[in-house]
Amino acid sequence: MVQQSAAQTLATYIMTDPLTGLAIGGMDPVSYFTEEAPLPGRPGLETEWMGASWLFANAANRDIFRANPEIYAPQYGGHGAMSMARGFVSDADPMIYTVFKQRLFLFYSASNRQAFLLSPDAAALQGAEHWQVLSKSLSIR
Repeated sequence: MVQQSAAQTLATYIMTDPLTGLAIGGMDPVSYFTEEAPLPGRPGLETEWMGASWLFANAANRDIFRANPEIYAPQYGGHGAMSMARGFVSDADPMIYTVFKQRLFLFYSASNRQAFLLSPDAAALQGAEHWQVLSKSLSIR
């Protein structure tokens, strides 16, 4: 069952840092796919997409993201993937992640990531179904 609450209307479509306004904590979304660990983005190498500011480690990554942001942006706007699979919106830690079927998923905790990885196909499918409903209650800045 999908759970909506009044608090969810305060959440944004893309999870951003409340102090900086940066998507995924300022990490470079392309680097999750190209490096052993995600790289922090650099000021001056940014782009706007879906009402959020995204930083990049280099200009090439920024340009790749601009061409295909839906490929590199985390699923469910960067909100917790296992929480979404369970039917609610939660924050996520950009350092707790997995790339599954060429898509980036972020998690609230390491135990949430482990739960997702027990049955990633089912969790991703459930998350996508819940995202269709829950994302409509989230604001795009």
